[in-house]
Amino acid sequence: MNKIILILFSLFILSSCNDDEIDYGKIIDEPYQLDIPSYFPKMTFDTEKYPLTKNGVELGRKLFYEGRLSRNNTISCAFCHIQENAFTHHGHTVSHGIEDRIGIRNAPPIQNLAFLNRYMWDGVIHDLAQQPISPITAEEEMDTTFPEIIKKLSGDSNYRKMFKNAFGDESINANRILSALGQFMASVVSKDAKYDQYVRKEADLTTLEKTGMQLFQQKCSSCHQGALFTDESFRNTGMYYDKQYKDGGLYRVTLDSADFMKFRVPSLRNIEMTKPYMHDGRFYSLEAVLNFYSDNVQNDKRLDPLLKQNGQRGIPMTDQEKKAIIAFLKTLTDYTFIHNPAYAEF
Repeated sequence: MNKIILILFSLFILSSCNDDEIDYGKIIDEPYQLDIPSYFPKMTFDTEKYPLTKNGVELGRKLFYEGRLSRNNTISCAFCHIQENAFTHHGHTVSHGIEDRIGIRNAPPIQNLAFLNRYMWDGVIHDLAQQPISPITAEEEMDTTFPEIIKKLSGDSNYRKMFKNAFGDESINANRILSALGQFMASVVSKDAKYDQYVRKEADLTTLEKTGMQLFQQKCSSCHQGALFTDESFRNTGMYYDKQYKDGGLYRVTLDSADFMKFRVPSLRNIEMTKPYMHDGRFYSLEAVLNFYSDNVQNDKRLDPLLKQNGQRGIPMTDQEKKAIIAFLKTLTDYTFIHNPAYAEF
Protein backbone atom coordinates (compact mmCIF):
# COMPACT_ATOMS: atom_id res chain seq x y z
CA MET A 1 0.00 0.00 0.00
CA ASN A 2 1.57 3.29 -1.06
CA LYS A 3 1.40 6.66 0.67
CA ILE A 4 -1.57 7.78 -1.42
CA ILE A 5 -3.60 4.78 -0.31
CA LEU A 6 -2.62 5.35 3.31
CA ILE A 7 -3.79 8.95 3.07
CA LEU A 8 -7.08 7.93 1.45
CA PHE A 9 -7.51 5.28 4.11
CA SER A 10 -7.04 7.85 6.86
CA LEU A 11 -9.44 10.30 5.22
CA PHE A 12 -12.04 7.61 4.91
CA ILE A 13 -11.76 6.64 8.57
CA LEU A 14 -12.22 10.29 9.54
CA SER A 15 -15.19 10.80 7.25
CA SER A 16 -16.86 7.53 8.16
CA CYS A 17 -17.11 8.62 11.77
CA ASN A 18 -20.07 10.70 10.61
CA ASP A 19 -21.81 7.74 8.98
CA ASP A 20 -24.77 6.28 10.77
CA GLU A 21 -23.63 3.42 12.94
CA ILE A 22 -24.96 0.00 12.00
CA ASP A 23 -27.88 -0.77 14.29
CA TYR A 24 -28.04 -4.54 14.26
CA GLY A 25 -30.86 -4.40 16.77
CA LYS A 26 -33.15 -3.38 13.91
CA ILE A 27 -32.23 -6.35 11.75
CA ILE A 28 -34.73 -9.13 11.37
CA ASP A 29 -32.63 -11.67 9.55
CA GLU A 30 -31.44 -15.26 9.87
CA PRO A 31 -27.85 -15.84 10.93
CA TYR A 32 -25.55 -17.19 8.23
CA GLN A 33 -24.04 -20.47 9.41
CA LEU A 34 -20.52 -21.27 8.28
CA ASP A 35 -19.67 -24.95 7.95
CA ILE A 36 -16.18 -25.02 9.45
CA PRO A 37 -14.10 -28.23 9.64
CA SER A 38 -12.94 -29.19 13.13
CA TYR A 39 -9.29 -29.06 12.01
CA PHE A 40 -9.51 -25.43 10.82
CA PRO A 41 -8.12 -22.64 13.01
CA LYS A 42 -10.41 -20.43 15.06
CA MET A 43 -12.31 -17.86 13.02
CA THR A 44 -10.78 -14.39 13.31
CA PHE A 45 -13.53 -12.48 11.50
CA ASP A 46 -15.21 -10.22 14.07
CA THR A 47 -18.82 -11.43 14.06
CA GLU A 48 -19.68 -9.13 16.96
CA LYS A 49 -18.75 -6.12 14.87
CA TYR A 50 -20.04 -7.65 11.63
CA PRO A 51 -22.70 -10.26 12.43
CA LEU A 52 -23.00 -12.83 9.67
CA THR A 53 -26.55 -12.85 8.31
CA LYS A 54 -28.07 -14.41 5.20
CA ASN A 55 -29.18 -11.06 3.79
CA GLY A 56 -25.87 -9.44 4.68
CA VAL A 57 -23.89 -12.14 2.87
CA GLU A 58 -26.24 -11.96 -0.13
CA LEU A 59 -25.85 -8.18 -0.32
CA GLY A 60 -22.07 -8.60 -0.09
CA ARG A 61 -22.14 -11.06 -2.97
CA LYS A 62 -24.13 -8.60 -5.07
CA LEU A 63 -21.63 -5.83 -4.26
CA PHE A 64 -18.67 -8.10 -4.99
CA TYR A 65 -19.80 -8.35 -8.62
CA GLU A 66 -20.88 -4.70 -8.87
CA GLY A 67 -19.01 -2.55 -11.41
CA ARG A 68 -20.39 0.63 -9.89
CA LEU A 69 -17.87 0.24 -7.08
CA SER A 70 -15.36 1.70 -9.57
CA ARG A 71 -15.15 5.24 -10.92
CA ASN A 72 -16.19 4.36 -14.47
CA ASN A 73 -18.54 1.48 -13.55
CA THR A 74 -16.38 -1.15 -15.29
CA ILE A 75 -14.33 -2.82 -12.55
CA SER A 76 -15.82 -4.97 -9.81
CA CYS A 77 -14.06 -6.95 -7.10
CA ALA A 78 -14.74 -10.05 -9.21
CA PHE A 79 -12.83 -8.55 -12.13
CA CYS A 80 -9.55 -9.38 -10.36
CA HIS A 81 -10.95 -12.28 -8.32
CA ILE A 82 -12.44 -14.88 -10.67
CA GLN A 83 -14.20 -17.78 -8.97
CA GLU A 84 -13.12 -20.54 -11.35
CA ASN A 85 -9.52 -19.58 -10.60
CA ALA A 86 -10.04 -19.59 -6.83
CA PHE A 87 -10.83 -15.88 -7.04
CA THR A 88 -7.53 -14.79 -8.59
CA HIS A 89 -6.81 -12.68 -11.69
CA HIS A 90 -5.98 -15.60 -13.97
CA GLY A 91 -3.42 -14.99 -16.68
CA HIS A 92 -2.22 -11.67 -15.32
CA THR A 93 1.11 -11.35 -13.54
CA VAL A 94 -0.19 -8.32 -11.67
CA SER A 95 -3.72 -6.98 -11.40
CA HIS A 96 -5.00 -4.19 -13.59
CA GLY A 97 -7.99 -1.93 -13.13
CA ILE A 98 -9.87 0.89 -14.81
CA GLU A 99 -8.55 2.14 -18.13
CA ASP A 100 -6.22 -0.87 -18.07
CA ARG A 101 -3.99 0.72 -15.42
CA ILE A 102 -1.41 -1.74 -14.13
CA GLY A 103 -0.87 -2.49 -10.44
CA ILE A 104 2.29 -3.86 -8.86
CA ARG A 105 1.09 -7.12 -7.30
CA ASN A 106 -0.50 -10.39 -8.26
CA ALA A 107 -4.08 -10.62 -7.01
CA PRO A 108 -4.19 -13.13 -4.12
CA PRO A 109 -6.99 -15.70 -3.90
CA ILE A 110 -10.10 -15.04 -1.83
CA GLN A 111 -10.61 -18.11 0.31
CA ASN A 112 -10.73 -18.86 4.02
CA LEU A 113 -10.10 -15.19 4.81
CA ALA A 114 -12.30 -15.45 7.90
CA PHE A 115 -9.49 -17.38 9.60
CA LEU A 116 -6.56 -15.09 8.81
CA ASN A 117 -5.13 -12.25 10.88
CA ARG A 118 -3.63 -10.09 8.14
CA TYR A 119 -4.37 -9.32 4.52
CA MET A 120 -2.48 -8.11 1.43
CA TRP A 121 1.02 -9.28 0.51
CA ASP A 122 2.43 -6.91 3.13
CA GLY A 123 -0.18 -7.61 5.82
CA VAL A 124 -0.99 -3.93 6.21
CA ILE A 125 -4.71 -4.55 6.81
CA HIS A 126 -5.93 -6.49 9.83
CA ASP A 127 -9.71 -6.18 9.45
CA LEU A 128 -11.24 -8.15 6.58
CA ALA A 129 -14.20 -5.79 6.23
CA GLN A 130 -11.81 -2.83 5.84
CA GLN A 131 -9.73 -4.53 3.14
CA PRO A 132 -11.92 -3.36 0.19
CA ILE A 133 -10.98 0.25 0.98
CA SER A 134 -7.61 -0.31 -0.66
CA PRO A 135 -8.73 -1.54 -4.12
CA ILE A 136 -11.76 0.76 -4.18
CA THR A 137 -9.69 3.90 -3.65
CA ALA A 138 -6.47 2.83 -5.42
CA GLU A 139 -5.84 4.85 -8.59
CA GLU A 140 -4.67 1.78 -10.51
CA GLU A 141 -7.62 -0.37 -9.46
CA MET A 142 -11.14 1.06 -8.94
CA ASP A 143 -10.18 4.70 -8.40
CA THR A 144 -13.32 5.98 -6.72
CA THR A 145 -14.66 7.31 -3.42
CA PHE A 146 -17.36 6.07 -1.10
CA PRO A 147 -19.53 9.19 -1.54
CA GLU A 148 -19.61 8.44 -5.28
CA ILE A 149 -20.49 4.79 -4.69
CA ILE A 150 -23.21 5.70 -2.20
CA LYS A 151 -24.72 8.18 -4.66
CA LYS A 152 -24.89 5.55 -7.40
CA LEU A 153 -26.26 2.73 -5.24
CA SER A 154 -28.81 4.97 -3.49
CA GLY A 155 -30.46 5.60 -6.84
CA ASP A 156 -31.11 1.87 -7.30
CA SER A 157 -34.37 0.65 -5.74
CA ASN A 158 -33.15 -2.94 -5.67
CA TYR A 159 -30.10 -1.98 -3.64
CA ARG A 160 -32.20 0.10 -1.25
CA LYS A 161 -34.35 -2.97 -0.68
CA MET A 162 -31.33 -5.23 -0.13
CA PHE A 163 -29.77 -2.80 2.35
CA LYS A 164 -33.08 -2.65 4.21
CA ASN A 165 -33.24 -6.46 4.34
CA ALA A 166 -29.67 -6.63 5.63
CA PHE A 167 -29.55 -3.64 7.98
CA GLY A 168 -33.12 -2.71 8.87
CA ASP A 169 -33.62 0.39 6.71
CA GLU A 170 -32.76 1.67 3.23
CA SER A 171 -29.87 3.89 4.28
CA ILE A 172 -26.67 3.18 2.32
CA ASN A 173 -23.36 4.24 3.82
CA ALA A 174 -19.71 3.22 3.77
CA ASN A 175 -19.90 1.16 6.96
CA ARG A 176 -22.73 -0.94 5.60
CA ILE A 177 -21.07 -1.45 2.22
CA LEU A 178 -17.89 -2.66 3.92
CA SER A 179 -19.77 -4.82 6.39
CA ALA A 180 -21.64 -6.59 3.60
CA LEU A 181 -18.50 -7.15 1.54
CA GLY A 182 -16.73 -8.45 4.65
CA GLN A 183 -19.57 -10.84 5.39
CA PHE A 184 -19.48 -12.25 1.87
CA MET A 185 -15.71 -12.68 1.86
CA ALA A 186 -15.90 -14.36 5.26
CA SER A 187 -18.42 -16.84 3.84
CA VAL A 188 -16.07 -17.93 1.05
CA VAL A 189 -14.63 -21.12 2.54
CA SER A 190 -12.63 -23.81 0.74
CA LYS A 191 -12.75 -27.09 2.66
CA ASP A 192 -13.64 -29.93 0.27
CA ALA A 193 -10.45 -30.69 -1.64
CA LYS A 194 -9.24 -34.27 -2.01
CA TYR A 195 -6.86 -33.51 0.86
CA ASP A 196 -9.80 -32.61 3.11
CA GLN A 197 -11.58 -35.79 2.16
CA TYR A 198 -8.42 -37.68 3.09
CA VAL A 199 -8.22 -35.91 6.46
CA ARG A 200 -11.88 -36.77 7.10
CA LYS A 201 -11.21 -40.39 6.04
CA GLU A 202 -13.65 -40.05 3.16
CA ALA A 203 -11.04 -40.74 0.45
CA ASP A 204 -7.50 -41.98 0.05
CA LEU A 205 -4.44 -40.51 -1.65
CA THR A 206 -2.39 -42.27 -4.30
CA THR A 207 1.07 -43.55 -3.48
CA LEU A 208 2.62 -40.60 -5.30
CA GLU A 209 0.40 -38.11 -3.47
CA LYS A 210 1.27 -39.63 -0.10
CA THR A 211 4.96 -39.49 -0.94
CA GLY A 212 4.50 -35.87 -1.94
CA MET A 213 2.70 -35.10 1.32
CA GLN A 214 5.60 -36.57 3.32
CA LEU A 215 8.13 -34.57 1.30
CA PHE A 216 6.02 -31.45 1.66
CA GLN A 217 5.96 -31.87 5.43
CA GLN A 218 9.76 -32.24 5.44
CA LYS A 219 10.62 -29.42 3.06
CA CYS A 220 7.75 -26.91 2.94
CA SER A 221 5.58 -27.08 6.05
CA SER A 222 7.79 -24.84 8.20
CA CYS A 223 6.13 -21.92 6.40
CA HIS A 224 3.07 -23.52 4.77
CA GLN A 225 1.62 -25.13 7.84
CA GLY A 226 -1.75 -25.98 9.34
CA ALA A 227 -5.10 -26.45 7.64
CA LEU A 228 -4.68 -23.22 5.68
CA PHE A 229 -1.11 -24.05 4.60
CA THR A 230 0.32 -20.75 5.79
CA ASP A 231 1.84 -19.50 9.03
CA GLU A 232 1.07 -15.89 7.95
CA SER A 233 4.68 -14.91 8.54
CA PHE A 234 6.70 -12.50 6.36
CA ARG A 235 9.80 -13.93 4.73
CA ASN A 236 12.52 -12.97 2.31
CA THR A 237 12.71 -15.99 -0.01
CA GLY A 238 15.61 -14.84 -2.16
CA MET A 239 13.71 -13.38 -5.11
CA TYR A 240 15.37 -10.62 -7.10
CA TYR A 241 13.97 -7.10 -6.74
CA ASP A 242 11.87 -6.22 -9.77
CA LYS A 243 12.72 -2.64 -10.77
CA GLN A 244 9.56 -2.45 -12.89
CA TYR A 245 7.22 -2.70 -9.90
CA LYS A 246 9.57 -1.36 -7.20
CA ASP A 247 7.88 -3.48 -4.54
CA GLY A 248 9.93 -4.04 -1.40
CA GLY A 249 7.16 -5.97 0.37
CA LEU A 250 6.82 -5.44 4.11
CA TYR A 251 9.42 -2.67 3.85
CA ARG A 252 6.78 -0.46 2.16
CA VAL A 253 4.81 -0.60 5.42
CA THR A 254 7.50 -0.53 8.11
CA LEU A 255 10.30 1.37 6.28
CA ASP A 256 12.65 -0.96 8.17
CA SER A 257 15.45 -2.12 5.87
CA ALA A 258 15.40 -5.52 7.60
CA ASP A 259 11.96 -6.08 6.07
CA PHE A 260 13.04 -5.45 2.48
CA MET A 261 11.60 -8.09 0.11
CA LYS A 262 9.68 -9.84 2.87
CA PHE A 263 6.24 -10.96 1.76
CA ARG A 264 3.43 -12.75 3.58
CA VAL A 265 3.50 -16.53 3.20
CA PRO A 266 0.44 -17.34 1.06
CA SER A 267 -1.99 -20.19 1.57
CA LEU A 268 -1.43 -23.06 -0.83
CA ARG A 269 -5.04 -24.16 -1.01
CA ASN A 270 -6.21 -24.29 -4.64
CA ILE A 271 -2.64 -23.49 -5.68
CA GLU A 272 -3.11 -25.48 -8.90
CA MET A 273 -5.74 -22.94 -9.99
CA THR A 274 -4.07 -19.68 -8.95
CA LYS A 275 -1.14 -19.23 -11.34
CA PRO A 276 0.88 -17.17 -11.99
CA TYR A 277 2.68 -17.35 -8.66
CA MET A 278 4.53 -15.13 -6.16
CA HIS A 279 3.73 -11.52 -5.27
CA ASP A 280 4.43 -10.32 -8.81
CA GLY A 281 3.29 -13.37 -10.76
CA ARG A 282 6.81 -14.10 -12.01
CA PHE A 283 6.33 -17.89 -12.23
CA TYR A 284 3.73 -19.51 -14.47
CA SER A 285 3.94 -23.09 -13.23
CA LEU A 286 4.41 -25.04 -10.02
CA GLU A 287 7.46 -26.62 -11.63
CA ALA A 288 9.00 -23.18 -12.04
CA VAL A 289 8.32 -22.35 -8.38
CA LEU A 290 10.01 -25.51 -7.14
CA ASN A 291 12.90 -25.03 -9.57
CA PHE A 292 13.40 -21.58 -8.09
CA TYR A 293 13.54 -22.92 -4.54
CA SER A 294 15.93 -25.73 -5.46
CA ASP A 295 18.32 -23.85 -7.76
CA ASN A 296 17.73 -20.11 -8.05
CA VAL A 297 17.33 -18.59 -4.59
CA GLN A 298 19.35 -15.34 -4.57
CA ASN A 299 22.00 -14.66 -1.97
CA ASP A 300 20.76 -11.85 0.29
CA LYS A 301 21.76 -10.85 3.80
CA ARG A 302 18.05 -10.76 4.64
CA LEU A 303 17.35 -14.21 3.20
CA ASP A 304 15.17 -16.25 5.52
CA PRO A 305 17.29 -18.59 7.71
CA LEU A 306 15.18 -21.57 6.61
CA LEU A 307 16.54 -21.08 3.09
CA LYS A 308 20.22 -21.09 4.01
CA GLN A 309 20.83 -24.18 6.06
CA ASN A 310 23.87 -26.47 6.08
CA GLY A 311 25.79 -24.04 3.92
CA GLN A 312 23.31 -24.34 1.08
CA ARG A 313 20.77 -21.85 -0.27
CA GLY A 314 17.28 -22.97 -1.12
CA ILE A 315 15.53 -26.30 -0.64
CA PRO A 316 17.26 -29.41 -1.98
CA MET A 317 14.86 -31.38 -4.20
CA THR A 318 15.32 -33.94 -6.94
CA ASP A 319 13.14 -33.92 -10.04
CA GLN A 320 11.27 -36.96 -8.74
CA GLU A 321 10.67 -35.28 -5.40
CA LYS A 322 9.31 -32.20 -7.16
CA LYS A 323 6.93 -34.37 -9.16
CA ALA A 324 5.62 -35.96 -5.97
CA ILE A 325 5.24 -32.62 -4.16
CA ILE A 326 3.27 -31.20 -7.08
CA ALA A 327 1.03 -34.27 -7.08
CA PHE A 328 0.27 -33.56 -3.42
CA LEU A 329 -0.29 -29.84 -4.03
CA LYS A 330 -2.93 -30.73 -6.59
CA THR A 331 -4.88 -32.56 -3.88
CA LEU A 332 -5.52 -29.09 -2.40
CA THR A 333 -7.72 -28.18 -5.38
CA ASP A 334 -11.33 -27.80 -4.25
CA TYR A 335 -13.61 -28.22 -7.26
CA THR A 336 -16.74 -27.85 -5.12
CA PHE A 337 -15.44 -24.46 -4.01
CA ILE A 338 -14.62 -23.06 -7.43
CA HIS A 339 -18.04 -24.12 -8.76
CA ASN A 340 -20.10 -23.26 -5.67
CA PRO A 341 -23.18 -21.28 -6.83
CA ALA A 342 -23.31 -19.53 -3.44
CA TYR A 343 -20.20 -17.58 -4.47
CA ALA A 344 -21.19 -16.91 -8.07
CA GLU A 345 -22.66 -13.81 -9.67
CA PHE A 346 -26.45 -13.56 -9.71
